[in-house]
Amino acid sequence: MPLFAGGSGEQPVQPSYSVAVFVPGVVEGSPTYEMLVAGVKKAVSEAENVNLKVVEGGFNQAEWPQGITSLAATGSYDLIVTSNPSMPEICNEVSKSFPDQKFLVLDGYLTGNKNMYTVLFNQREQAFLVGHFAGLVTTSSMKGVNRGAKVGLLAGQEYPIMNNVILPGFELGLKTVDPKGSVDFRVLGNWYDAGKATELANSMIDSGSDVILTIAGGGNQGVITAARNKGAYVLWYDTVGYEQAPGIVIGSSYVLQDKAAYEKTKAAIDGSLSFGNAIILGVRDGYVGFDTENRLYTKNVPQDVQDAQAAIIARMKSGDLKLEMPTTF
Repeated sequence: MPLFAGGSGEQPVQPSYSVAVFVPGVVEGSPTYEMLVAGVKKAVSEAENVNLKVVEGGFNQAEWPQGITSLAATGSYDLIVTSNPSMPEICNEVSKSFPDQKFLVLDGYLTGNKNMYTVLFNQREQAFLVGHFAGLVTTSSMKGVNRGAKVGLLAGQEYPIMNNVILPGFELGLKTVDPKGSVDFRVLGNWYDAGKATELANSMIDSGSDVILTIAGGGNQGVITAARNKGAYVLWYDTVGYEQAPGIVIGSSYVLQDKAAYEKTKAAIDGSLSFGNAIILGVRDGYVGFDTENRLYTKNVPQDVQDAQAAIIARMKSGDLKLEMPTTF
């Protein structure tokens, strides 16, 4: 909120810089957007006399362009921050009508707009690491593991990065462990129906999947329910999820979107962000990874599995194993 001078009759102090965060969805229950807002809020809190507004755009993607347009049309915001693979094109189109508006877009990629800075995370690396771990688990002697390297992936919806980056990356990681491994890919159809997610996960487990990667928003809890009832395992994506269900959630990848949002927003506020650039951040940069330090991971995962996962992570950090992230989907 704007800062005001104290004392009766004094005029309010106008903010020296103003930031708006447009969330293409809702914040609560979405780890990606929770990180986005947290990072921007931290940057604003460390600056003097900076105004912040957070707007939730809802789940209807058709309404997102109007939401961004409405913010830009006010002329009130020095910077609009958002996050989603669809947002660079939306912001680019809006900028044609508002050529002075600055945009910071995370989890997306676009070049050629002098007023936009985009940050894309290497989700191919992220999905590969989770798939590799799934392969280690499904071929291990852990309790509840079936014969045959079959694992599951439940997505809230199909979208370009899911179909063209995450699913293939997950499968590549699995097949690095066992070339005969297979992925049972299912789609929930939304980001909230835990009951339907339980039904789908039950079917996946009954069909032979002993470990499931869930990327389904509120539906993730339904996958945990199925895994708990049937003795299977769950893998988490984007944020560390071991505490969600200790001993059931046994592997967790992460993306440090909060760190990137904080650093880039802070740079925009102090005038050092180089608008017009697009960057990709991955494992070697420290923004994408797989959490092997959590006490619940070291407690519930056999040492040989931990060692094999640590070895593949070390290869990626050193640059010995490189997985390029595509910039078009």
